[in-house]
Amino acid sequence: MSIVNLITIFAPQKNDETVLGKSKDVPVWLALVPIVVLVVLLALVIKVFGSDAIGGGSQVALLVASSVGALLAIVVCRCKWSKLEDAIVENIRTSASAIIVLLLIGAISGTWMLSGVVPTLMYYGLQIIHPSIFLAVACLICAVVAIVTGSSWTTIATIGVALMGVGEAQGYSEGWVAGAIISGAYFGDKVSALSDTTVLASSTVKVPLFEHIKYMSITTIPSFMIALVVFLVVSLTHSTEASVQMQELADTLSNSFAISGWLLLVPALTLVLIAKRLPALVTLFLSVVMACVAMVVAQPDIVRTIGGEGDFSTFRALMITCSTSTSIDTGNSTINELVATSGMQGMLDTIWLILCAMCFGGVMAGSGMLSALTQLFAKFVYRTASIVASTLTTGLIANMLTADQYISIIITGETFRELYKKRGLEARLLSRSIEDTATVTSVLVPWNSCGMAQSTVLGVATLTYLPYCLFNLISPLMSLLFAIVGYKIKRVVSSE
Repeated sequence: MSIVNLITIFAPQKNDETVLGKSKDVPVWLALVPIVVLVVLLALVIKVFGSDAIGGGSQVALLVASSVGALLAIVVCRCKWSKLEDAIVENIRTSASAIIVLLLIGAISGTWMLSGVVPTLMYYGLQIIHPSIFLAVACLICAVVAIVTGSSWTTIATIGVALMGVGEAQGYSEGWVAGAIISGAYFGDKVSALSDTTVLASSTVKVPLFEHIKYMSITTIPSFMIALVVFLVVSLTHSTEASVQMQELADTLSNSFAISGWLLLVPALTLVLIAKRLPALVTLFLSVVMACVAMVVAQPDIVRTIGGEGDFSTFRALMITCSTSTSIDTGNSTINELVATSGMQGMLDTIWLILCAMCFGGVMAGSGMLSALTQLFAKFVYRTASIVASTLTTGLIANMLTADQYISIIITGETFRELYKKRGLEARLLSRSIEDTATVTSVLVPWNSCGMAQSTVLGVATLTYLPYCLFNLISPLMSLLFAIVGYKIKRVVSSE
């Protein structure tokens, strides 16, 4: 399988005949040039900026590659700029809903934290941990926190760091502890409606968010259960000693926030809204509103701290919490990192990346370069299992080549979207396959932004924790197994 088959990106949603260039007019070697430029630039960006690559370097690389592709399309293929511009505009238009969802997710991350919802979940989770079941409980705690926050990075950088120290103090190897933390965090991130990667994977192939999560659970939950059982067995067979550190963290949370079971009504009601299958935008907005009410009622001291004095202090506090960065001094550095939020502002780098990637994809699609590459790839896959296997392989190799999970998700989705449609396969099978590799394997690649970030945060080399990230390793295999068996895989009639 060549790189040609693995790296293509973004097609617009208009009819191919009106937007896309003719693939027969575009030689494959020419279509490869902007892709090679992109891969080389991304490699340099990762080398120079490391985990901060998404802060601007990756975006510039995409725009430079877009410019190269546009120049080649106009000069060599005689493609009109208006056609490229239409494709770019259409791509950006189709991403509008996902961008709004990402902004609401940012608002939720702030309001759920400062209203005490996440601290309450954390507090109760810390109470149940026990040395003899440490790995399994650590995995579960990280899963819960990642589900309610929608962020594996935040989970690992906060509670994950705390659990890392406790696990090592209890005699567990750093590989096992890091593996349990990462497995739980990425499971929670993967199934959370608040996760930007989950939103991105579903929106890239145009699958409703909650339908995507429901279908993905078919492979994700068994993978997580297997990993959890292994972590439990290892914990039960390991001799450990109790530590007071977890109780100290719990005490800090209770001293800094009003911990109450009533606050759990916010995530509970959010789950009810999800079960009612309301549109994602409506559900997320109502969740923000509920968390704002809970913040005002349950955390008046925090509201005053953030909003300051004056008649509009409460209003100011809520606006700041939803939109920008906030921090609270709890007297504990670990908890300070946990409760620090970035609101909608924290989503701007991801949105920036999406917009730049849409420009690159518009050029590739409008010029006919994308069509030339995907038609070449379509010659080599026919059966469902082989298509899914190719999708999984693409997600992994894209993570290795681009060193960024967001770009890998986009690349994999846009490479296979039309192929799945032509083969009569559901789009949700594609979105699930994307998440089963592009999302979870990013942390296993040492030079990927995820791998570098988590290795640095936990203080454990990527190759050291890799064998113990059981959920991340099992997910692609589970996805392939279900594709071979054909369970819950339905054929659809192509509209073409």
